[in-house]
Amino acid sequence: MTYSDEIASIADLREQAGAPWNDISPESAARMRLQNRFRTGLDIARYTAAIMRRDMAAYDADPAQYTQSLGCWHGFIGQQKMIAVKKHFGDTDKRYLYLSGWMIAALRSGFGPLPDQSMHEKTTVPGLIEELYTFLRQADARELGGLFRALDEAREAGDQVKARNIQNQVDNFQTHVVPIIADIDAGFGNAEATYLLAKKMIEAGACAIQIENQVSDEKQCGHQDGKVTVPHEDFLAKIRAVRYAFLELGVDDGVIVARTDSLGAGLTKQIAVTRAPGDLGDQYNGFLDCEEVAVADMNNGDVVINRDGRLLRPKRLASNLFQFRKGTGEDRCVLDCITSLQNGADLLWIETEKPHIGQIGAMVERIREVVPNAKLVYNNSPSFNWTLNFRQQVFDDWSEAGRDVSAYDRDQLMSADYDDSELAATADERIRTFQADAARQAGIFHHLITLPTYHTAALSTDNLARAYFGEEGMLGYVAGVQRQEIRQGIACVRHQNMAGSDMGDDHKEYFAGDAALKAAGKDNTMNQFA
Repeated sequence: MTYSDEIASIADLREQAGAPWNDISPESAARMRLQNRFRTGLDIARYTAAIMRRDMAAYDADPAQYTQSLGCWHGFIGQQKMIAVKKHFGDTDKRYLYLSGWMIAALRSGFGPLPDQSMHEKTTVPGLIEELYTFLRQADARELGGLFRALDEAREAGDQVKARNIQNQVDNFQTHVVPIIADIDAGFGNAEATYLLAKKMIEAGACAIQIENQVSDEKQCGHQDGKVTVPHEDFLAKIRAVRYAFLELGVDDGVIVARTDSLGAGLTKQIAVTRAPGDLGDQYNGFLDCEEVAVADMNNGDVVINRDGRLLRPKRLASNLFQFRKGTGEDRCVLDCITSLQNGADLLWIETEKPHIGQIGAMVERIREVVPNAKLVYNNSPSFNWTLNFRQQVFDDWSEAGRDVSAYDRDQLMSADYDDSELAATADERIRTFQADAARQAGIFHHLITLPTYHTAALSTDNLARAYFGEEGMLGYVAGVQRQEIRQGIACVRHQNMAGSDMGDDHKEYFAGDAALKAAGKDNTMNQFA
């Protein structure tokens, strides 16, 4: 409904209620309604799921229409990202937030900083989703509150043209609420545990849940060693569990992102159940590193597989884990992706060891032979040394093309000595266009950086500490932070306003009229930043 419609609706309610509601202002109540568009997390999940589905269809029609997100570990960080996006680009189209399990473990656990191994409290995940959406909704309320105050000023000045323009901005207001792709790790337990946690995440507002095929109690960060995968049937049960959670809660178009860590995972905890040659379990077991044995050669406690009348003994480690044959990771990734899409997943996530479009694209091409509209979510990870990787890629391409690369030491290409070189400039251009190129050539629908604000917080804090506690003193803060906030138009320089003081004043006036004791008077030092 438009602003005028909301006012009229509440005016009708006030008339029906009679005298006890005489002091209720329909316009004030309408403003509060518009500032609180989303009543529940499920409202948010349904709204944002529809956005993702539209964006997926747009990408299928044109790969240039890819989407992006940045990971965040606090509601304020997510809020400031979307405020910045609206300020710089005018809208939030095709820009999401990512909720990283790594950052929850490192920054939000009651146990203190933890590695990305699913040791943190699983309830922290839906808690952060709820927190993020609380801050995004507050950004809506704050921006609309500013429009309402501007509308009042225009009316008081008798400027009807300006008032109509502002009211049009209210009617066409775009919310800061965007889709969040939320990391459920490996499900924090069995399929039932996955379902229960997925429900909490969806109720908090998640429209997209990312789940990986690692063993839940052995989970490792995708960029660490020691990853252990599960047979396909175990993983597919968890995909179905998430789908059931979406359906139970009425988020019928919820999005499931199936992540495979098989490229870097050389171990499994289980030998898959197989009922017939060539079935999914048999294919999984076919990747195991085995040796043929005779009954007479078997040792006590040996586990063997019968394949085509031969007895095969999988190599079992002292940890009781079985290892895959070396060089099978890519084939396992492709099979993981195909089976996930055939059993209810919507998007894929292939965790790679480097950002190489050719490697990713080759796997996607194989997947698309079976599922033509397969598309990826891809981790533009800070775990990659992007500078070194791309400089080495350019070096290798030039070498293969016969160009003279004698001026470069491939192992030392990270050196600042090469920063002004042609090779470095070519590598930087490839980094700049990586997302667009990979969207076009490698089927990547969504690009994200998992933990960028972990690094930006550390970097900015280091810069401030070096200046403030050094010879610059207070100038370290003023020149490095506040002056930049003012000149770049960072709304947070008026931190009282960002925290909600003006909205609180509005409410006080709604509730108490002229008797309201407001904070935004002439002596408020925030006025220095008007």
